[in-house]
Amino acid sequence: MSLFESIILAIVEGLTEFLPVSSTGHMIIASSAMGIAADPFVKMFTVAIQFGAILSVIVLYWKRFFQTWDFYFKLLVAFLPAAVIGFLLSDFIDTLLERVDVVGYMLIMGGIVFLLIDKYFIHNERTDVSYTSALRIGLFQTLAMIPGVSRSAATIIGGMTQKLTKKTAAEFSFLLAVPTMFAATLYKMFTFYNEGGQFGSSEINLLIVGNLVAFVVAIIAIRSFISFLTHFGFAIFGYYRIAVGIIILTLFYFGKGLVIV
Repeated sequence: MSLFESIILAIVEGLTEFLPVSSTGHMIIASSAMGIAADPFVKMFTVAIQFGAILSVIVLYWKRFFQTWDFYFKLLVAFLPAAVIGFLLSDFIDTLLERVDVVGYMLIMGGIVFLLIDKYFIHNERTDVSYTSALRIGLFQTLAMIPGVSRSAATIIGGMTQKLTKKTAAEFSFLLAVPTMFAATLYKMFTFYNEGGQFGSSEINLLIVGNLVAFVVAIIAIRSFISFLTHFGFAIFGYYRIAVGIIILTLFYFGKGLVIV
């Protein structure tokens, strides 16, 4: 993977990590479109650059991290389901990451759900997240292990089902990303190294550049998303997901080369 390709993937990560459109799915698509071989380093890289996105949340919401211990306990409760299931199904999840068709189907299904959210959860008024709500949101987050679902989409939908406002659901999704993505990054990097992967100067440079780019782009994406979501709702993301999903499946099934190489 070249420096240019790493920058493109980092831009995709930063733009899509906190939008309900599936960052993993878009990076799979971007990797496939650029012909990047799905070797162990590339797979690790696409997860490790999430660290830059994590830092963007900490910078934008730093005051939230100086609250009571109750705040951290709720994040822990929401984090645990994904941590347990992710550990148990790690190999299966890695297999799914190579399935472009799965990405397409999940994008379409998620898009249909988003077209219904604004209609069925229009009266949500809660701005506080209880422990029960945190656990249920955490269970929704486990669905994001399927590429194309989107961690952000799953947790925001989970929050909306708990009667949270759009803004509250989105912000809790961002905050929950910190422990979830940090754990995923450390686990993926450890696994890569433990299985014989090397962190030479070239690999380290790609990781540094990738995380810096993802950090800057994610800050812009988060600020824009909250404002857009408050004013316009989820429908546009639903239409976008459906359109992209249809394009992916069309290319996949009609032999236009959209495959992981």
